[in-house]
Amino acid sequence: MDSEIAVDCSPLLKIYKSGRIERLMGETTVPASLTPQNGVVSKDVVYSPDDNLSVRMYLPVKAAETGEKLPLLVYFHGGGFIIETAFSPTYHTFLTAAVSASDCVAVSVDYRRAPEHPIPISFDDSWTCLKWVFTHIAGSGSESWLNKHVDFSKLFLAGDSAGATIAHHMAMRAAKENLSPELSDSGISGIILVHPYFWSKTPIDDKETKDETLRSKIEAFWMMAATPNNKDGVDDPLINVVQSESVDISGLGCGKVLVMVAEKDALARQGWGYAAKLEKSEWKGKVELVESEGEDHVFHLMRPDCEKALEAMKIFARFLKGLM
Repeated sequence: MDSEIAVDCSPLLKIYKSGRIERLMGETTVPASLTPQNGVVSKDVVYSPDDNLSVRMYLPVKAAETGEKLPLLVYFHGGGFIIETAFSPTYHTFLTAAVSASDCVAVSVDYRRAPEHPIPISFDDSWTCLKWVFTHIAGSGSESWLNKHVDFSKLFLAGDSAGATIAHHMAMRAAKENLSPELSDSGISGIILVHPYFWSKTPIDDKETKDETLRSKIEAFWMMAATPNNKDGVDDPLINVVQSESVDISGLGCGKVLVMVAEKDALARQGWGYAAKLEKSEWKGKVELVESEGEDHVFHLMRPDCEKALEAMKIFARFLKGLM
């Protein structure tokens, strides 16, 4: 029966015995708009016709008028690889504000979600999008905003939660696989990891939660996204980036990293550990970590106008502007 529930992950989603998936949040969308919002216009562009995947692009109105070339932010949304899209009100609001504050162009990536499309499909789609972005580096790609308005010497990756995990792995892959014949390096200036979703079977330090119920929920969410391809659980190198000694991040393909964590977030210690691991490695770049005291996971998306969220946005923008 289609009404029989196999897995109940309320308030996020339900999976029925028939295989049907009912997402309970992150499914609402808002349209892009060429009518300025906070001085920013937006539009949707297909990057992968074969899989019918699109990005939502954001452009400051003044750049459209002057033809000025700006830094580019490629953003990967969060949602545990399972919920949310690049077109939700949550991410439209965040990217509009980020572009306005940072004076940049943004590409917000939509990727196929688990469990229908298990990991690593979300990573592969994100890589396909990055390669599409770099077809515009010489100014002759299919999308005019990228041709006319982007300074490709200032390209940044960012994401929150699962999107931060994707951003890290894209920067690692870019150091090994050339994104464009026009490049002599990775092509990525820096990355911003907001409340990154890294995890491990056992706590990485004495401050990380030891609550078995909570740890099991975090692990179960990963397993839901990664099954059937996953054989190592949360010790998979895609998520156990920090604790695993076999995961070398010294080859990260960018020169600077900003890690943002929230004090009450169960994932916060992983963010601290990631920054420490980078600093101890042979990576030659600069890493900075900023903690929002008294806040929990992705609070800035839930309450974008609160004081701590506005502070976080200022830091986000300063990094993109090269002021950190």
